[in-house]
Amino acid sequence: MALALFDLDNTLLAGDSDYLWGVFLSEKGVVDRATYENENERFYREYKEGRLDIFEFLAFSLRPLAENDPDRLHAWREEFVSEVIDPLITEDARLLVEMHRKRGDTLVVITATNAFVTAPIVARFDIPHLIATEPERIDGRFTGRVAGVPCFREGKVKRVRSWLEGRDERLEDAWFYSDSHNDLPLLERVSHPMAVDPDPTLETVAAERGWPVLYLHKEAPPL
Repeated sequence: MALALFDLDNTLLAGDSDYLWGVFLSEKGVVDRATYENENERFYREYKEGRLDIFEFLAFSLRPLAENDPDRLHAWREEFVSEVIDPLITEDARLLVEMHRKRGDTLVVITATNAFVTAPIVARFDIPHLIATEPERIDGRFTGRVAGVPCFREGKVKRVRSWLEGRDERLEDAWFYSDSHNDLPLLERVSHPMAVDPDPTLETVAAERGWPVLYLHKEAPPL
């Protein structure tokens, strides 16, 4: 039995749930559409370019959680997952998860996207463990701040090592599936790094290091 770690956005999902949640809130009028969409686009671009300030982004992305009633947030989230996320869950992604489940591996999603957004998505895959950026709550309401270490870049390594304390699994024996060069700190620490529909930087690194490349959501490039 091994540890099977999966990034979520653009890896198990054929899209980015963090970005799409922002689009969803904009379209519902929960946030000022023009202002929010411009910032959402900027942060997404900076993420892809590898220069995202995670704390600046979290101050932006967690603000709507603090500004709205929890019951309303949960209703919006249910609508979001059903209407926006479910169509992005592909059969190939499900088959990948099932392959590791049948092997008896420990299944974990590890994602920079906050746990409020991602928990019901991970449940769609019947994956029992989620390591995600945690929004702070006080007295049942979100504060707009992050609790603990954001699950991003080197933070993913810290978070998974903390999660593994007292468990039998070892990071050095793990599989990790990701699309993003932002996940190189964790990809470099597992014995089975797997690039999934990789961004250009990760695609180059995978080719240089002989890492396997999977295509779950788009066609493989011609040989």
